[in-house]
Amino acid sequence: MALEDSGPVAVLIEELTRLPSIGRKTAQRVAFYLLKVPQDQADRLAESIRAVRSSVRPCGICNILTHEDPCALCADPRRQDDLLCVVEESLDVGAIERTTRFPGRYHVLGHVLSPLDGIGPDELNLAQLLTRVKEGTIREVIVATNPTVEGEATAAYIARLLKPLNVIVSRIATGLPVGGDLEYADEVTMARSLEGRREL
Repeated sequence: MALEDSGPVAVLIEELTRLPSIGRKTAQRVAFYLLKVPQDQADRLAESIRAVRSSVRPCGICNILTHEDPCALCADPRRQDDLLCVVEESLDVGAIERTTRFPGRYHVLGHVLSPLDGIGPDELNLAQLLTRVKEGTIREVIVATNPTVEGEATAAYIARLLKPLNVIVSRIATGLPVGGDLEYADEVTMARSLEGRREL
């Protein structure tokens, strides 16, 4: 019987396969790598996982995962209070922040509508979003959910929800990536590129 078929190594491999984008082969490589590293390095990894789980929580204002409440973005007085970007997950905030083009605030939904997975409106942070918009300082809400069926359905739902509140609700444009070739674009991406065109 191989080492990875039973005992603590098998348990570790099984747990690693639960991580996103980690298949069995990758989990085995990681497990055997961890067996080779010095004990103090393995201990630091284990401690960092424990520390993250015990100290990182959603921000009480925007729901970004953070170790401080409010998070650094909500506490930053230089950000525009009248512009709110709604995203699916905390990771999406990082992608937008890397552009250095968005000066406003954020709101993390935590999920997107997905009836097949049992995720309805009550599982999204929508009540908190409505409260923030009703406070009256927000002029525009930019919905930046992913261009998936679930992301589009969530964007449409949010637009309907916010329509009576007298705010502009916009959707991020989607289309061709910089450096991409038209011949490889699928029909939906190409259509979005044409719809999201702007005057030069």
